[in-house]
Amino acid sequence: QVYCLEHRSYIKHQCTKADKRDVTVVICPLCAKGVRLVPDQDPNITWENHVNTECDPSNYEKVTKKKKCPVPGCREILVFSNTIKCRDCTVDHCLKHRYGPDHKCPGPKNLQTSFSFMNILNGSKEGSKPKSSSSASSKWTTSFLNTASNIRASAEAGVSKLSGEVNQAWQTARGAVTIDVCPKCSRGFRDPVSLVEHVERDHGGSSRA
Repeated sequence: QVYCLEHRSYIKHQCTKADKRDVTVVICPLCAKGVRLVPDQDPNITWENHVNTECDPSNYEKVTKKKKCPVPGCREILVFSNTIKCRDCTVDHCLKHRYGPDHKCPGPKNLQTSFSFMNILNGSKEGSKPKSSSSASSKWTTSFLNTASNIRASAEAGVSKLSGEVNQAWQTARGAVTIDVCPKCSRGFRDPVSLVEHVERDHGGSSRA
């Protein structure tokens, strides 16, 4: 049936078929998962099927256990708005203990590099002959500087090109406007609410094509 905006819901016009389209979900106390009650079916049967097939009690602790700040004595529960990851120890803390001295941060790990650029230079100078060491070192240094200069120029060109493409895409995205089209008459609407009111008013309340 076709109703006005005021009586379009199931409850307002006392729909006789509302139970078949109504969605009711019950949280399982054993696994903390949502169980959807099937219309025209005994809830006991639905519950028994859930317990025998997909109920996992080990999932209850994962869902209900709340993450807390690891600082001893702190009972602050970590959520999206008050969680800070320490950049040195990479551990989540609350806002009160976000700084290193507050949570006794051990600091970042020492990076040990197996490649030593200065050792190679020193070894090449010691192993070469006294007469040819200066010329060989000069040629090697010149070649290294030229290669580094070419790599830097290529990187700067790539960054400049990427920056131009990002700016162009941003300008295009700023000028774009999202328009919703009516599935009945292909009329465009910028506001989704206006589209719903148009479909209910002019096309009998059905938004299906």
